[in-house]
Amino acid sequence: MEAARGLFSVNAFYVPDGHGRRLRNWYVNFEHPTRRTEAGFDTFDLTVDLVVDPDLTSWQWKDEDEYAHVRRLGIVTDTEHQAVNAARGQVLATLEERSGPFTDAVAWSAWRWNPAWPAPRLPQPAAVA
Repeated sequence: MEAARGLFSVNAFYVPDGHGRRLRNWYVNFEHPTRRTEAGFDTFDLTVDLVVDPDLTSWQWKDEDEYAHVRRLGIVTDTEHQAVNAARGQVLATLEERSGPFTDAVAWSAWRWNPAWPAPRLPQPAAVA
């Protein structure tokens, strides 16, 4: 499973519910690790995703057809495909065990952005000499 490390991110999506916001779903995005570059950040989405219910009781794969297509085109190599499969297994085990980012799903469901927090800002790029 070591090859799977870093091939996905877990996101929580919230929507307005009349009393603030509620957790709509968890979203597992399979991707190469984000890299910092001189121009900003580079990412590479591996197209397949997993959408998980807020209570972690059910999930569904997303964009399997797109993933098969990028496999046929060679955009996702055989080596990457093996790593994606390992990452899929890692994510499903994490869900089943309620470990990793899913350890305290109830608390994350209740999490709210503090409106007093300032909006994040990226640092200005350093001057090129």
